[in-house]
Amino acid sequence: MRKLLIVDDEKNIRLGVSSMIRREFAGTYEIELASDGEEALRIVRDGGVHIVITDIRMPGMDGIALLRELQTLPVKPLVFILSGHDDFAYAKEAIRNGVKGYLLKPIVREELYEALRQAEKELDRQQARQEAQPGKFPADSGELESFHSSQLNYILMHPDMDAAEIRQRLATVGFTDNGSVWRLGLLRFPPDLRPRELDEGLARLERLVPPDLQPLLNSASTFVFMDKDRSLVLLAPGDGVPRLLRAAVPAGGRPLLRGGVSREKSDAALFKEAYREALRALRSTFIASAGCSVQLVEELEEKRDRGEIPREHIRQISNKLGTGRLGEIKALLAHVLDARTAREEGVAYVEAVSSLLNKDVFDQVFHTYGEQSVEILRIYKKAGTIDNFEHYHEYADCAERLVELLDEYVGRMKQVHVDHIEIKRAVKYMEENYARDLNMAMVSNYVSLNYTYFSKIFKEYTGDNFVGYLKKIRISRAKELLESSHNKVYEIAEQVGFENTKLFTRVFKEKEGITPQEYRAKRYMEG
Repeated sequence: MRKLLIVDDEKNIRLGVSSMIRREFAGTYEIELASDGEEALRIVRDGGVHIVITDIRMPGMDGIALLRELQTLPVKPLVFILSGHDDFAYAKEAIRNGVKGYLLKPIVREELYEALRQAEKELDRQQARQEAQPGKFPADSGELESFHSSQLNYILMHPDMDAAEIRQRLATVGFTDNGSVWRLGLLRFPPDLRPRELDEGLARLERLVPPDLQPLLNSASTFVFMDKDRSLVLLAPGDGVPRLLRAAVPAGGRPLLRGGVSREKSDAALFKEAYREALRALRSTFIASAGCSVQLVEELEEKRDRGEIPREHIRQISNKLGTGRLGEIKALLAHVLDARTAREEGVAYVEAVSSLLNKDVFDQVFHTYGEQSVEILRIYKKAGTIDNFEHYHEYADCAERLVELLDEYVGRMKQVHVDHIEIKRAVKYMEENYARDLNMAMVSNYVSLNYTYFSKIFKEYTGDNFVGYLKKIRISRAKELLESSHNKVYEIAEQVGFENTKLFTRVFKEKEGITPQEYRAKRYMEG
């Protein structure tokens, strides 16, 4: 019988959830209840808890704090959170802390039951793997996959680790080659489907492997880990790894996932070398011909990885953006991203080209013109690394689309800049000729801009329409004359361009709230 813990500060919810589970899963669970995170943590630390259903908002230690604490334990239960519709921020944090799923309040029975059925399947898989590999991990570990992955990544993150320690750490997870031949393989899912945890990736792999190879996958001599990039790492004797990967990733068509396989090894101390070879083979599938989704490192053609980066072409692309030469730009980009050249030169060359495009084209646009379109920013973020793509042609298509959008954007920004120069000239002309009988047609002709277009960009630049801005100039000059001269009001009205005193007085009062005479008297009293 598995132990299930329900955590909620409301007693009625704890009892209600417990009652629903007992009715549907009679005799399946030993159920315990906790009113807050501290009490729940004590129960989990006592051992034996397989599933936790916890509220997010609780006094004291809330559900998020409880999740963080559970992630530090050697034995981690499966956790589901209870949340309301307004708890989205909490839910995002829960994702980062390994939550398995959500149950919205008020709880729907079928959603609760389905969550528990999925949890049972996952727990059954874990148990089956542990039983298939007896004695391969410390008795107190409780979670085979996490232990294996931690040992693997510890080795990979310490480049100076000697051969003896590598062998010792691999032995702690049960891998001892005893001089027999083995291979290491990497299996990588597309960016948007990469598993968050090893158990999720294993479940997918098990569904992909045909029945006749299931015994090999579950064999005591086959090991599966997860690396820091969330790729599955497979270790198996003989040709076990290529058989599994090629069965899971059939050749031809658009691959959903990619694999790379090391050369044969016969010494556990060569684990890191095997990993590097598999990674090189895996990454080669990014630029391989269509349909090549699993690559053995010995099958790779020797890549030069020393081709000259087309810096001059990339510089010209940057210079031509926004100049109305999109055809020329796309021709240059096609040369820069030529697929045949990429295959001949290798992944290191592709990464160097991608990096230079980012630095000298994409980043430069935002540095010069600022960030605008949400669509541009979304594509720009994706194009930042080739690891965001399943295949080279997808990266090339994305880079081309981004260049098209940036060309349009830079052209628009350059035109705005040119137009603003003309509007500055128009404003200066108005400030020098405000006393004349000015109108918008006269000023737009002066700067050689279309009347309607001039009206639009004039308001964008000044924040006011033409008539309103001209009134501001005239009233500003009138205030100076009211303060500094003894001219009559009607004389000042004429001097600043108003056809009569009545109109001048009305506009002045609209802008200042008082008449010209009242303004002069006020300024006189103020000294």
